[in-house]
Amino acid sequence: MSVSNIDWSEIGQATIDTLSMLGGSLVLTIALGLPLGVILFLTGKGQMLENKVANGLLSLLVNVLRSVPFVILLIVMIPLTVALVGTSLGVAGAIPPLVVGAAPFFARLVETALREVDKGVIEASFAMGAKRRQVVLGALLPEALPGLVAAATVTAVALVSYTAMAGVVGAGGLGDLAIRFGYQRFQTDVMIVTVVLMLVLVQVLQMIGDAVVRRVSHK
Repeated sequence: MSVSNIDWSEIGQATIDTLSMLGGSLVLTIALGLPLGVILFLTGKGQMLENKVANGLLSLLVNVLRSVPFVILLIVMIPLTVALVGTSLGVAGAIPPLVVGAAPFFARLVETALREVDKGVIEASFAMGAKRRQVVLGALLPEALPGLVAAATVTAVALVSYTAMAGVVGAGGLGDLAIRFGYQRFQTDVMIVTVVLMLVLVQVLQMIGDAVVRRVSHK
């Protein structure tokens, strides 16, 4: 394979941009998605803060945001993104739609992880006189930690594909290079290199996530 079209400095900058988008959006996704997932769980049927109306409204919001294709979300959010960060281009312009697209997905995974916690742990905490907040922070979340780490890993991998799609609207990164050079200019070597780098990134994220899950698992 010829690599005559490859500018390695540009590849390096695109990789840094992708990592920046991934890091910034993942932190914000966890910061927003974790409490949202906890609230979804706690307000669910049979839980300590059961509230059918609140749970229904939150579930509707999460389902609506999850059902919107990410490419459409990128375009629809341009005015809001400009209002928030001053631009819809580059790394900064990609992070708001990345977070809005990934946070509901992560929240559902958090809710699922919390449902897998043995109810006996929660009941035992209440029996020892713990308050609701203490139960959530001291028993529920620690017991669900392996599942939460796995959820964050899955979300990080999903965000890698989202960053590639963000290249459609000029967000930069490896996806942008693949579209502008690999696809639009028919530079197959650029396309192959960017795809390989993204595959490596996904594999590294999965390996790190699996290692952390094993470390925090009680089993």
